[in-house]
Amino acid sequence: MTSLVDDAIAELEPSIGTRAACRATGRPQANHYRRHRKSPKPVKVERDRGPSPRALDPVERDTVRALLNSPDFVDKAPAAVYHELLDDGVYLCSVSSMYRILRAHGEVRERRAQAVHPARVKPELLATQPNQVWSWDITKLHGSVKWSYHYLYVIIDIYSRYVVGWMCDLQRFMALNLCQ
Repeated sequence: MTSLVDDAIAELEPSIGTRAACRATGRPQANHYRRHRKSPKPVKVERDRGPSPRALDPVERDTVRALLNSPDFVDKAPAAVYHELLDDGVYLCSVSSMYRILRAHGEVRERRAQAVHPARVKPELLATQPNQVWSWDITKLHGSVKWSYHYLYVIIDIYSRYVVGWMCDLQRFMALNLCQ
């Protein structure tokens, strides 16, 4: 019986549509689609998409690219160039077309001049004998009482690693009760 219903739907479908064919045969539309979902999809015909009739021709594209790379606009973003040209009453193409033209030539990048800084060199101290170069350090040490600290200041000769001078300073911080 199901093949008769399928045959009837297949015969009616081109003329009245799937929904009406299912209604006429008494089969729920969901059941019909569930039964036939494993059937192969129809072959999709590949269309040869030609260029849009509104697309810029190669001469116009070259004109836009030359304008974007001109000395006046070479360091500006395409959106800024677009608006500046509109202020002057000139319309060449949209901002997205400008980006498309630049992308086609591999020129989509930061257009402004970038500062190039030399690599930072970490200073290196070199001593060939004692007392040429000294270094220092401050260390915070916990004291014997809560909130008390000892600051140890040390001066070191970097050649011999001898402690040239040191000082220990006591700093005490008291918690103040301000809620009275």
